[in-house]
Amino acid sequence: MEKFCYETIKQDKRTGARAGILHTPHGDILTPTYMPVGTQATVKGVMPRDLKEAQSQIILANTYHLHMRPGDETVKKAGGLHKFMAWDRPILTDSGGFQVFSLAKLNKITDEGVYFNSHIDGSLHFFTPEKAMEIENNLGADIMMAFDECSPYGSSYEESKKAMERTLKWLDRCYNYHKNDNQALFPIVQGNMFKDLRLESLKSTLPYVRYGVGIGGLSVGEPKKLMYEIMDEMLPYYPVTVPRYLMGVGSPDCLVEGVRRGIDMFDCVLATRIGRNGTALTSSGKVVVRNGAYKEDFSVLDEECDCYACRNYTKAYLRHTINAGEMMGGMMISLHNITYLNKLMRDIRNAILEDSFTEFAKEFYEKTGKTYPDPAQFGC
Repeated sequence: MEKFCYETIKQDKRTGARAGILHTPHGDILTPTYMPVGTQATVKGVMPRDLKEAQSQIILANTYHLHMRPGDETVKKAGGLHKFMAWDRPILTDSGGFQVFSLAKLNKITDEGVYFNSHIDGSLHFFTPEKAMEIENNLGADIMMAFDECSPYGSSYEESKKAMERTLKWLDRCYNYHKNDNQALFPIVQGNMFKDLRLESLKSTLPYVRYGVGIGGLSVGEPKKLMYEIMDEMLPYYPVTVPRYLMGVGSPDCLVEGVRRGIDMFDCVLATRIGRNGTALTSSGKVVVRNGAYKEDFSVLDEECDCYACRNYTKAYLRHTINAGEMMGGMMISLHNITYLNKLMRDIRNAILEDSFTEFAKEFYEKTGKTYPDPAQFGC
């Protein structure tokens, strides 16, 4: 067996949903799955041992940020990301392309690469596809993403087409540079909100798809309905022998709808970002714990959750810690949110295996008080 391979265990008969297993050198990943985001080699406010208790199978780290600090060479000297951050399960690294285009001050984009100034100290850097691969090789994650150009939401057709074509040229260079068979390289489909560009990108990317494929440039400000329409358009053309990864998407309803449309892997900072601000994701919808309504609410966040926070603390206590500026509240709610999303994905997987995904999705919307299509109650 190859170091990386994907098995489809069950394909839903009524939708694109499927359950599978992705085999990696650091363990098997049951799909569909959600990946907590550890941008700087740490998931904000959540310790690795707690991520394991939450049943996280794989986490994401970011190439751009780790290159800026502490430096990918430092991580390499430490023995790679797994040893550096004491995480012995699979890791995926984003290529840093999205951060280069969204965080850094851009000087110039060329077919050769991107000149930009660091968001930390303003220092000038030059990223090429080869440089991104070198950094990701040094980091040593199980899965690494190809360097891409993500055109902003609202870009014109011509701007989006140019970025998509450049991404394809860069993909070829990524594959020519990458030679480490201990790391699986996923290409990324782009094309902004134009369906014909999306299909052109996907079809042109297929010759490079060996272990998996990423879907980038969605959930960047567009209405959810538009995102779903684009995913519907791409579904018939996805390769069936590898996992499909929808990048940067992680609200509960988007997970359900992504799986419905054939997606196997998701990541998003939502769980910890809103957790730090006092908002919990629960089986009955979101709970804004910092609100005054919970001052004397001595019930747990979610009766259906068995995370550490729900086993030990009430909404009233968590509200107190959030409003007092204590780290404890944000840490507990972040851990709860990750636990909730992981359980949601396990429940989705079990529903697929039992031929009841459509019924599960309907019950999910009923329990959370949402209807489909749903306006953006959460950001994806």
